[in-house]
Amino acid sequence: MANAPIRLLIAASGTGGHLFPAIALAQKLPDYQIEWLGVPNRLETQLVPKQYPLNTIAVEGFQQGFGLSSIRILGKLALSILEVRRILKQGNFQGVFTTGGYIAGPAVIAARSLGLPVIFHESNALPGKVTRFFGPWCSAVALGFEVAAKYLPRAKNVYVGTPVRAQFLDGAINAPLDLGIPDGVPLIVVFGGSQGAIAINKLVRESAKAWFDAGVYVVHLTGDRDPEADSLKHPQYIALPFYNNMAALLQRATLAISRSGAGSLTELAVCGTPAILIPYPFAAEDHQSYNADVFTKAGAALTLKQSELTTEVLQSNVLNLLQSPQELAKMGEKAKAIAAPDSAEKLAQLVREVIET
Repeated sequence: MANAPIRLLIAASGTGGHLFPAIALAQKLPDYQIEWLGVPNRLETQLVPKQYPLNTIAVEGFQQGFGLSSIRILGKLALSILEVRRILKQGNFQGVFTTGGYIAGPAVIAARSLGLPVIFHESNALPGKVTRFFGPWCSAVALGFEVAAKYLPRAKNVYVGTPVRAQFLDGAINAPLDLGIPDGVPLIVVFGGSQGAIAINKLVRESAKAWFDAGVYVVHLTGDRDPEADSLKHPQYIALPFYNNMAALLQRATLAISRSGAGSLTELAVCGTPAILIPYPFAAEDHQSYNADVFTKAGAALTLKQSELTTEVLQSNVLNLLQSPQELAKMGEKAKAIAAPDSAEKLAQLVREVIET
């Protein structure tokens, strides 16, 4: 049994921002036996079972103040902690890795109650409440942004960046697109993260005519929740709910218009894509604005507040940038400087150091 593989439970749930870094880490630990901890009916049920055994627990977050619903949620939390303890004990796991969110609570509590090490990855510039509360309990907190350390004074912080999907680091990044976009034309890529962004979608559709008149093509990833996703028709406009080869698409883009979730920013940085960022105004504690601020201060992006954004403002900012190729090139270089393309390797090394020593 001395050479039995190390067993690691990964707790990552919900959105691409939580799942993609965890999957990227798992792929860097081929000698580990990995199982997953998730929640029913979330994105992990589609992405994970093809690669790793998936355990699910019923748990939810505290969205409002304390009340009757909080008692029910606390009851679920207590049961989920017991369930994770059972999974950890029966599976003889030697450690837990989590990317945060409300699944992290029961995972961290159960692991620490059994004396198991926990590595927590926080991808945002402003760590979430869960990270700030549980960070000091963990063996190490891996940071996506160095600035996050100041919000976690009692945690063992290690800056590693945020891992990206494998497609961003292999030959796929230079693969040809199958979208019929002519060579040499300016291309704007619009995306709102793994869940789309209806407010941005509407603004883009209203702004697009001015861009078409300037010879620009637009690839608009609308997500699957926009009832008006097919409402604009133009030969220079391609609307898709999603596009699989984001690496090649962002590499081809002249400019991106995006939310500022940590996952999206990481992909923009690795590809060196200049961007206009529109932080999601209802993100927890406005953390997307903190993320965007890092890129804006570095000169890698321009940030526009959704509350102050009009069609005219978006149109003119895009056209001004497209008419300044030197500025766009400079922004792309600054974005590349932020990137940590070896993040998955650094995170895997940290996991090994914590669990194997």
